[in-house]
Amino acid sequence: MSNYREIVTKAVIGKAKKTSGNKFNVQTEERPDTVLGCWVINNTFNGTNNRGSVLINGAFDVNVWYSYDNDTKTAVSTQRFTYTDKMNVPLKNDTVLDNNSEIIVRSLKQPTVTNVEINNGLVELTIEKELGVEIVGNTKVKISVEDVDDDYEELIDEELDNAIEEINEEYLDTEEI
Repeated sequence: MSNYREIVTKAVIGKAKKTSGNKFNVQTEERPDTVLGCWVINNTFNGTNNRGSVLINGAFDVNVWYSYDNDTKTAVSTQRFTYTDKMNVPLKNDTVLDNNSEIIVRSLKQPTVTNVEINNGLVELTIEKELGVEIVGNTKVKISVEDVDDDYEELIDEELDNAIEEINEEYLDTEEI
């Protein structure tokens, strides 16, 4: 005979990823002639519940290495940018995103500069990144339960019983030779 029980546990109730590219402008101290290098560092982010969708707020630093003065001198310009991404994460089994849900955001692809142009003394960048979101919430798992009285095997110590039967009662009565 089996019956069912429901277990309430925490599990991933929704999962999604999103690739996005955004344009940013870096103002340099000097008028750049050539961009020699560009990299993104210090990417930080967090996700919050925004009326049933996930709002990701983040920021990163962009370093632009450039030449100026007819390509005779170089400099590095650093600027911090913020970004906001909204993700509508599909949830499983009619669950809802509420304030008890845990939102886990991961960077699946670090922000990378994919295009750089100089336009009227301004460095224009296209930065691409991929973020993944997992939503952990309460869910129910239904399991089958079987009624079993006792699933232990009972062991009998046979050596002890045999040892008692083999006692020689005349042992003390025999003479030593």
